[in-house]
Amino acid sequence: MSSEEAAVTNKATPEDDGMTWWYRWLCKIAGVLGGISCAIAGVWNCVTVNPLNIAAGVWMVLTAFVLFLCEVPFCCQFVEFANAVAARADKLRPWQKALFYCGMALFPVALKFSFTTLFGNAIAFATGVLYGLASLGKKGDAVTYARLQHNKQGDEERMAGTANGAPE
Repeated sequence: MSSEEAAVTNKATPEDDGMTWWYRWLCKIAGVLGGISCAIAGVWNCVTVNPLNIAAGVWMVLTAFVLFLCEVPFCCQFVEFANAVAARADKLRPWQKALFYCGMALFPVALKFSFTTLFGNAIAFATGVLYGLASLGKKGDAVTYARLQHNKQGDEERMAGTANGAPE
């Protein structure tokens, strides 16, 4: 690996997305558990004669593969393009990952609604929800909120004072 490629890989991990280290690990663990549940439920869903169940099961296995590829690329060392896909997935903003994961988890449920598709995709959908919550940003502190409220009350009093005290 050349120094240019190393610099590109260091830039690929966004440290300014507002996620703490433990929340990033929580999202990755949820992605792994979602991949496992999708894979197991997808294989179980394929053991049927109904073509919609088979299609939903194949999509769930594909979702599991994508979750593993994006969240833990070291599990997919046999895939040549795994590191490139993981680097590109790390560049995505949390709301983009949220839409992608939730969309991939909702498609099999919309295709064939059953307990297997619903519960198999629940953790993958929860991973998308976690990334969506991360896109909202950090919670503000109480001092800043109190200062904003105080300024807002002062503005309202000034507006009420000029409305009542203005000559007509």
